[in-house]
Amino acid sequence: MSTLDHAGHPVVAVTGIGIVSPLGVGIADNWAALLAGRSGITRIARFPTDHLRTTIAGQVTLPGLDTGAMTSAERVLRYATLVAQEALAGAGIEGAFPGPLMLGMPPVETEWPYRFRLAERAAPATPIYPVLVDAAANWDAMYENAAFAVIGEKLAARFGTRGAPIAISTACATGASAIQLGVEAIRRGEAEAALAIGADGTVQPEALIRFSLLSALSTRNEDPTKAARPFEKTRDGFVMSEGAACLVLENYDHAKARGATILGVVRGCGEKSDSFHRTRSNPSGEAIVTAMRNAIADAGLQPADISYVNAHGTGTPENDKMETLGMRAVFGEGAPPISSSKSMIGHTLSAAGAIEAAISLLAIRDQVLPPTINHDEPDPAITLDVVPNAARKARVTNVLSNSFGFGGQNVCLVLGPAP
Repeated sequence: MSTLDHAGHPVVAVTGIGIVSPLGVGIADNWAALLAGRSGITRIARFPTDHLRTTIAGQVTLPGLDTGAMTSAERVLRYATLVAQEALAGAGIEGAFPGPLMLGMPPVETEWPYRFRLAERAAPATPIYPVLVDAAANWDAMYENAAFAVIGEKLAARFGTRGAPIAISTACATGASAIQLGVEAIRRGEAEAALAIGADGTVQPEALIRFSLLSALSTRNEDPTKAARPFEKTRDGFVMSEGAACLVLENYDHAKARGATILGVVRGCGEKSDSFHRTRSNPSGEAIVTAMRNAIADAGLQPADISYVNAHGTGTPENDKMETLGMRAVFGEGAPPISSSKSMIGHTLSAAGAIEAAISLLAIRDQVLPPTINHDEPDPAITLDVVPNAARKARVTNVLSNSFGFGGQNVCLVLGPAP
């Protein structure tokens, strides 16, 4: 007899998790750092920061590798490979993966190092467009690092996933979108399993400057570990970061039949776009509220059934205000504790939704809430329990994980314990 959810869909189990972030490589190092309230934010070392307003970020360090010498696309591929390896090992899956790849990643573009080399190849001619086109001919490395689908194809070949890999980018909700796509494929009966990855390697000059021009980044450069301060009164922007996470999703019965350990289940997914502005949320908060409510309803739950919220919690003045508004609209005065992993990891952009879903599952596993660090001066306008500065033992059943992206792209997930 099939194990079905309240709506008659197959229950979607999580059987493997992998994480890479500025806090370390692997679940164990990341989780220990999060519970200890340790920050992974440092001064930028991989490129010059002279004359930049922001000179700090969360940078992944890989033993024996200079990640600063890589392009963002190369880092995405490397981080995604590492988290998939950890997740698959934990799930006990060897050989070809029995389902599709759902990859959440940033839009890939030709970065400055390639552009400079392209101009050099075109010299001494004037670098007008036809000359640059000729210089780019047969330069496969540049093409592959600026082609969106290539990373997914390489990962699919590496892990033997089925069908064409799906690569998606929905701004800061991307990692959660990848998980949602996997959940929906399993619920529809199109797959018994799905490999869901969110990865980002965008700590590079052009991206840093773009976000800085939007006044979105913290300029608290003096002490990098104190810069990310979600929900705190003196917050002044997010800290750009990078990393990846992978969830192995399976039809619950498929997982049990092969003797897999069930780490938790994805009970619900909710999304809502507000189509209001390229970078700002609609001041009404309607889309954020609806995404949260849709996820809880999709899980067959009521707001009172949520025991913890892993916040989007970027640390920008507007985002934290809007998330607070959303929490009060959905939960009223009985809102559950909410904390932001970004206070320690920074904002990993396309990877954030996947990393935070993984953290939510670990909170359920160990019955503990990771803290929001750097909460020195409470904001009187934010009256939520933000689990300030220290991890807390708690009864954790169902967790709502929020991901709110630029352009009003909002995705929320509800994760719970194994049935």
